[in-house]
Amino acid sequence: MRSNSDTDSSLLTPHSSLTFTVLSESTERLDRFLADQLQFSRTQSARLIAAGSVTVAGKPARASRLLERGDQVVVTFPDQEPPRTIQPAQIPLSVVFEDEHLAIIDKPAGLVVHPAPGHWQDTLVNALVARGTTLSSGAEGRPGIVHRLDRDTSGLMVVAKTELAHRRLGAALAARRINRHYAALVWGHLDSDPVVIEAPLGRNPRDRKRMAVLPEGRSARTDAFPVARLSLVDLVRLELHTGRTHQIRVHLAHIGHPVVGDPVYTAGGSRRMSSDRSGAAALERLAPRQALHAAYLGFRHPATGEALEFEARWPADLLRL
Repeated sequence: MRSNSDTDSSLLTPHSSLTFTVLSESTERLDRFLADQLQFSRTQSARLIAAGSVTVAGKPARASRLLERGDQVVVTFPDQEPPRTIQPAQIPLSVVFEDEHLAIIDKPAGLVVHPAPGHWQDTLVNALVARGTTLSSGAEGRPGIVHRLDRDTSGLMVVAKTELAHRRLGAALAARRINRHYAALVWGHLDSDPVVIEAPLGRNPRDRKRMAVLPEGRSARTDAFPVARLSLVDLVRLELHTGRTHQIRVHLAHIGHPVVGDPVYTAGGSRRMSSDRSGAAALERLAPRQALHAAYLGFRHPATGEALEFEARWPADLLRL
């Protein structure tokens, strides 16, 4: 899948390999693609490519290679052995729905979705293996994973248990036939309903672990619908039209309404936007993490065609907030 690992590039272990399948409709240079996926600089990505550690469709490629939808990119890190099997981990999971084709998980905040450097044995996939869940093959190290949530975002995810389900769900996601709605608390008050945010996103050139709105970035759109206006914040419903890394958080910060409790993209927004600075600070202290929750999933069952809808209530760790 075209998704980013929750990894620190300094923790990448040699001889491990990662596989990505390009889902984007637009072309993109290989070195930029890798920089985005691995949270590397383009120079680091170019070095990997020059060393012959990157293949596209099974063959070494140049940094300037333009990737197209369906291309498979494999990155191998030399000199050390990766885990050969996914180890089970006894991590509690909330399973909202399950049949022989798929499972719907209400992921807790703090849980990384799939094994990656720095998180080989403490992820959602490790927990699924421990409970004996059958998983489709998927990308290497990511069995069953159709889409991701950031580590500190809670809420609903669909996991594929069969190859047919994975293929059809992946196609539905790429065609935007899977409806994903998020709930968030944002600083300040939105001035229209909805607020349509269309701003291209790319890796922040000054901090590769962060994303930013950049003219040369990839197109991205988020629609924000105010649900409730509180004294200092709005409760909003968010609909994704694209699925870029950190998209919601960056887009909301870009329009001046960052997510409450977001340590990366708030940048003091609570105090800048509120005349009640003491009240804003008190509210901020109640936030144990970013107040962002994947609250709704709607799609057609990949085998039966039945319309499925799932909702997840505001999580317990954010109730006091």
